[in-house]
Amino acid sequence: MTKDLTCTHCGNPGLDQGFLEDSGEHSHGDTRWIAGPLERGVFGRAKRLGRPRFQLDAFRCPRCGHLELFAREELA
Repeated sequence: MTKDLTCTHCGNPGLDQGFLEDSGEHSHGDTRWIAGPLERGVFGRAKRLGRPRFQLDAFRCPRCGHLELFAREELA
């Protein structure tokens, strides 16, 4: 539990850290935040080339279940 974070939904002090899994085709197993609005390519996939990508840190409130997501660390 991370005691320095407070739930923005119910105000409960302390959130449980976890992660979001992406099990889609060609997935690395975790989700990432990509800067800029969603644009689709010719085959309907999201355009990502050249955009910064950030690891998502996920925290869950044990009281109300609200999720807090933070995109803190840029991925190479």
